Amino acid sequence: MARTKRIATNRLLDALPAAERKRVLAASEPLELVFADEIYTPGAPLNHVYFPLEALISMIVPIEGSAGLEVGLVGNEGMFGIPLVLGVNVSSLRAVVQGSGAALRMDAARFRMEIQCNETLHGMIDRYAFVHLSELAQTAGCTRFHVVEARLARWLLMTQDRVHAAVFHVTQEFLALMLGVRRVGVTRAAGSLQKLGLIHYSRGRITVLDRRGLKAAACACYGADRDAYARIFG
Repeated sequence: MARTKRIATNRLLDALPAAERKRVLAASEPLELVFADEIYTPGAPLNHVYFPLEALISMIVPIEGSAGLEVGLVGNEGMFGIPLVLGVNVSSLRAVVQGSGAALRMDAARFRMEIQCNETLHGMIDRYAFVHLSELAQTAGCTRFHVVEARLARWLLMTQDRVHAAVFHVTQEFLALMLGVRRVGVTRAAGSLQKLGLIHYSRGRITVLDRRGLKAAACACYGADRDAYARIFG
């Protein structure tokens, strides 16, 4: 029997009443985001907001003397373009597609109009902004205080939650960027999780073999992120 294909949606938009959701969808254009494409660079005007359906967007803060550090992920639980809600029309972060897939894109001017006339949407985005900022703060503390293996386990769980698959692709260079370590540190951390039978990692292809074990290996930041989202959105 053929498996039914999962319908790609966005959790923020799904939570809107039908009329408001229909209006937002009508104002958005569907597109495919391609792995490694750069959506925004620091200081560039925010001309669009993105609501991922299947895609995964990585937010990277520029660091002098390095390639930068990943500070957040956006998948179908949220949106990219929070500064526009705060009245800022530029991005302070670099946004890179970490996972290919479908997304919805809305023009910045139309987005501003929608949140002004759609109180429900505005409230939903405000709550997501709070969760998003909490996640950024959690990531800052995690990067400073937790060991690489635990941070890698957390990131793998966060990624799996957003791509809804046990297998995904990520380069060693990007893992080094995400963890803020050299490639040898990535090799050591991934090797440690692989020896425990939690993942299989080969040539940029990661397979989560034991999600429960991966949760045990991750730092408490993973649970804190999920709890923060659940408290606000239920």
